[in-house]
Amino acid sequence: MKKISHLFAFTALLFLCLLSPLPRTTAGDLRSDRKALLNFGTSVPHTRRLNWTSNGSPCNSWIGITCARVDSLTRVIAVRLPAVGLYGSFPANTIGNLDALITLSLRSNQLAGDLPPDVLSLPSLRHIYLQHNNFSGTIPSSLSPNLVALDLSFNSLTGDIPKTLQNSTQLTRLKLQSNGLTGNIPSALNVTQLQQLNVSYNQLNGSIPSTLQTFPSSSFVGNNELCGPPLKKQCPNLAPSPSPSPAPSPVHLPPRTRPTVPQRRKGVTKSKKLSGGSVAAIAVSSVGGFFLAMAVLVCFLKKKQRKPEEGVGGVNGRAKGKGDEKPNEGYGSGVQEGEKNKLVFFNGYAQSYDLEDLLRASAEVLGKGRYGTSYKAVLEDGTAVVVKRLKELVVGKREFELQMEIVGKMSHHPNVLPLRAYYYSRDEKLLVFNYFPFGNFSSLLHGETKGLEEMRWTGKPE
Repeated sequence: MKKISHLFAFTALLFLCLLSPLPRTTAGDLRSDRKALLNFGTSVPHTRRLNWTSNGSPCNSWIGITCARVDSLTRVIAVRLPAVGLYGSFPANTIGNLDALITLSLRSNQLAGDLPPDVLSLPSLRHIYLQHNNFSGTIPSSLSPNLVALDLSFNSLTGDIPKTLQNSTQLTRLKLQSNGLTGNIPSALNVTQLQQLNVSYNQLNGSIPSTLQTFPSSSFVGNNELCGPPLKKQCPNLAPSPSPSPAPSPVHLPPRTRPTVPQRRKGVTKSKKLSGGSVAAIAVSSVGGFFLAMAVLVCFLKKKQRKPEEGVGGVNGRAKGKGDEKPNEGYGSGVQEGEKNKLVFFNGYAQSYDLEDLLRASAEVLGKGRYGTSYKAVLEDGTAVVVKRLKELVVGKREFELQMEIVGKMSHHPNVLPLRAYYYSRDEKLLVFNYFPFGNFSSLLHGETKGLEEMRWTGKPE
């Protein structure tokens, strides 16, 4: 009888084990990341080729994809596809399956329909840039608590601003302007880290919370039923309250003509934006090896000045004969094929931003040289690059691209500042480099840097 009891207990335990679900692995890997991206690429139509292939790694040459080591695994951490012609709805179970994703930038496309809640709630997600699309519906309440930047401006979103934004305590940038949002601004939106806020040109009403009254009036204009400081419109049945100290005026670069970016509403100003000719930006900052690469360009520029009769156009900037042919593909620098008004990236640097990103970037002048001005440009995700605008250079497209090929080949040298990308048009020539914060080689030689030890001639290489 005792044996039967033990046998029954063992059988019952075995039965319970069989009924219990096996533990599931929730964390993904690079294979699942690739599958999610391929599903997105095949589900969402796009006018520009992305070169996403099923038999390749997304970390090698996939446009707009950035990978990094996460918990000892290589994962996709950023998807940046601005202005690549994406249109249609945003499918679920695609980008939302990238559980290591940190940055998502799909701005300036034509995506429509509801915002994807499975994407916006990814715990790892910190930067979301979906501005200038056609999204409609409401903002999901299930937002990542680790958000640092959320830009949903210039869409067709409706409904309230979700109160759950108060849970995103690391939020520094919130851009919701030019939508159709209604209701009050949540009084609980007391985000101590918030540095940029814009909810202008919506249909918001009520009083502006006191915790947000330090932002400029431009952050709230265009909401007819909104009242209270910093707006001049006083709220009914309330005594006038002292206005908060005005925010410091933004610094603007000198205006330059640039391609017009379509906007749905007027009046939203952009502070510290690079508004350059077909571009504003560019540059060459830093370290000694940089001169090795730039020496090629300097010799080339001097040659062009000595020989103006060799076909470099004066008015139209085009070389005679075969000035617009593509460079010989045998040079081997790995330049990706360029398009009109597009940056041309070198292999090893996935396209993580475009020309319009440089136009929108905040910028500061690093220096001016004989052939142009160098800028430090900070992109929307915080990445800093140096852009040099070769304003005084008159050269044909073929010759310019050939020189870029040569400089690109030299970029593999450990002592040369690598060229990330370039841009050519008849009126603009731009070079994009990595940014190094320690000044340039000349400043180190002559002790012109602040806080850095001057290089001594006895310590310099022979």
